[in-house]
Amino acid sequence: FLRVGTGFDIGLSTKCVVIPKEMDMCHEIGYSEMRLPNLMGHTSMAEVILKSTTWQHLAHTDCHPHVRTFLCSLFAPVCLDTFIHPCRSMCVGVQVSCAPVLACHGHAWPDSLDCNRFPADEDMCLASLTKEYKYLHKVLPKPECQTCPAVEEFFTHKRVLEVFCDSNFAVKVKLSKKRAVLGDQEYNIECQVEFITQGSLLPYETQNMIQQWLLINENCTQRMTQTHRPMVYLLVGKIEEAIILVNQVYRWHRKDSQLTLATQKWRYHKCL
Repeated sequence: FLRVGTGFDIGLSTKCVVIPKEMDMCHEIGYSEMRLPNLMGHTSMAEVILKSTTWQHLAHTDCHPHVRTFLCSLFAPVCLDTFIHPCRSMCVGVQVSCAPVLACHGHAWPDSLDCNRFPADEDMCLASLTKEYKYLHKVLPKPECQTCPAVEEFFTHKRVLEVFCDSNFAVKVKLSKKRAVLGDQEYNIECQVEFITQGSLLPYETQNMIQQWLLINENCTQRMTQTHRPMVYLLVGKIEEAIILVNQVYRWHRKDSQLTLATQKWRYHKCL
């Protein structure tokens, strides 16, 4: 994972500190202590926590296989004798995959993470293992930023069955807001796979992809969580060219007989 070569030391007087619990994106990454100041120039733990909050949200979207490694190498660098930068190729890979997610949230890729500031792969740096990752891990369809589908409140079970026939997945989701931390809104997201028609994906894979969709399309999640009271929805959509698209959103009321009837009839339903 480390390229052998000349290390880079920013020449600051640094100390090793435990990675704080608030930086959960940098937990379980192979080390528990970080250098302070870090490679972003943050000199206090309070500053590190504050400045990393937005990036932690990006890390949870899994927009790139190495997004957490990249961000943590900058915000919480491993406690070694020298600083290890991410390689330029890793930065480029993460930027290509994750910049659209930032754009979906209204943010541009920042100048502070300009990939030209990072060393070339022949230097000692954290290198991307994308090819090996694809070989060792199943590459799943990815959600992307999209226009929010309207939340449907009135429908018949027959119409819902027609939509199911034209879709690849339907997932029951329970959403609620968490209390704001450091000014950022977070959500409780519980996904229960009611049924899957695409066959090749396992229930937990579909569940993880829907959770990523809700994080990436945060503006849609905000519309569905107007209060802190839990709300239940049925998200229905397709997988097209390895992209997950949510096309229909149904509000699942507690006494909604039409959705309940549709899900019961689906097991025996024959699509035209």
